[in-house]
Amino acid sequence: MAETKVLVIDADEQRADTLVENLRFIEQQPVVAASLAEVATAERHPQEFSAIILGQDEDEASLLRFGEWLMRDRYHPPLLVAARLHEKVLSTLNLDRSACLALDYPVRYTQLIELLRRAQLLQAESAPVKSRAPSAPMGPTGNSALIRATRRMIEQVAPFDSTVLVTGESGTGKEVVARAVHAQSGRRDKPFVAVNCGAIPAELLESELFGHEKGAFTGAITTRRGRFEMAEGGTLFLDEIGDMSLPMQVKILRVLQEHTYERVGSSRSQHCDVRIIAATHRDLEASILRGTFREDLYYRLNVFPIELPPLRERLEDLPMMVGDLIAAQERNNRGSVRLTADAVHALRSYHWPGNVRELANVIERLTVLHPTTAVTAADLPARYRGNTLAAPLEESPLEMAQPPSAASAAAASLASPLPVFGERVGIPSLNRLPSSGLDLKEHIEAIEISLIQQALEQAGGVVAHAAKLLNTRRTTLVEKLRKYGLHREFAEREKNIA
Repeated sequence: MAETKVLVIDADEQRADTLVENLRFIEQQPVVAASLAEVATAERHPQEFSAIILGQDEDEASLLRFGEWLMRDRYHPPLLVAARLHEKVLSTLNLDRSACLALDYPVRYTQLIELLRRAQLLQAESAPVKSRAPSAPMGPTGNSALIRATRRMIEQVAPFDSTVLVTGESGTGKEVVARAVHAQSGRRDKPFVAVNCGAIPAELLESELFGHEKGAFTGAITTRRGRFEMAEGGTLFLDEIGDMSLPMQVKILRVLQEHTYERVGSSRSQHCDVRIIAATHRDLEASILRGTFREDLYYRLNVFPIELPPLRERLEDLPMMVGDLIAAQERNNRGSVRLTADAVHALRSYHWPGNVRELANVIERLTVLHPTTAVTAADLPARYRGNTLAAPLEESPLEMAQPPSAASAAAASLASPLPVFGERVGIPSLNRLPSSGLDLKEHIEAIEISLIQQALEQAGGVVAHAAKLLNTRRTTLVEKLRKYGLHREFAEREKNIA
């Protein structure tokens, strides 16, 4: 094992000295700190270390400040945490288990060397690929397991010309993924051309994509190149392809199959060498059931799917994203802003329906409002303050008078028949287990079906919105619809609505 620096955080001198001896014996260079506060305030950077060992308990505020320091580095070193503290650190910092490993005390030499080896492998897996062009975009910002997996998928597909379909809620950064795929591909020196299919009227989209000849229609006073022609040899990014009309879908399908197209007003076919990356926030499988998206085009586009998680599912990345957004503001000469630890903590407690786009807007607003002072939680717009200003362990009379949360309402509703989507399913009250017993699997499935149907009813049949209500991923919900045979009911309901 090559010699690297390992940070040891422990105020217990005897424990720290024992660990230092073990590290030196296996040719590691230990650096000792007495507390997390000492680390967070020192002029050190996480990337200096191959691993960080935490052996002592700390309060939540100190852990959160340490987490902000740790997230300065996109590829922060893994943590080795005393086993008695492991779950607390995991939940407080919202870390992935692969980046936070449990270390037994007293320290055993064999376990220590194995965990350090795993830490080095994890860093090597997460680090940038050396062969990539230095200026190539990395993809979405973050160090969570979801984003590390996304970046690995980008790296895997980039060298190939496979069609990529990027899905995810609005504002999650689908174009960032598309640009990263292009920048890491062999087409990086050719054009990257983006077109928003939902922003262009259906009658103009064909001309926009394929171009037109002079006189092809009223107002066509000159010949015009289309986006396919502009992207020749490079990448064409078709954003919001789920909003494309059915007639245009047929023409896009032909281009994907035959690599040829005609300008509007021309009968001469033109060959194209263009890589297609498509993106949509819509549930295309549900659109197929409704008859608004062609199934054959879906399978042509869905060669290599990349689904971006919403920001609420990777809030551990938020401190790093805030740093990147502030740096972008500074690069564009649009000012700067500094956020305190409590402000960042408050932002992490918000649910972010607008995802990264909403976060970028908040940072820009704070840059304008607070260009010279540090922003605290109290300075944030009211909707982003959360409950950080309230006493965490006391329930005020005002809070007690408020309506119950969604979770408590759902739990309370299980005592009576539930309103559902389609045929209604009743769930019996279970204040006490029946003397005759019950089939636990069937009962749980009945509850799940009922809640799914309620969510679809409330979301007007939009699967993506229903998934958001259930705090689950769209693909997971689609699988459950198929599992319980609800996709047929959903399709029939959609036909009746149409």
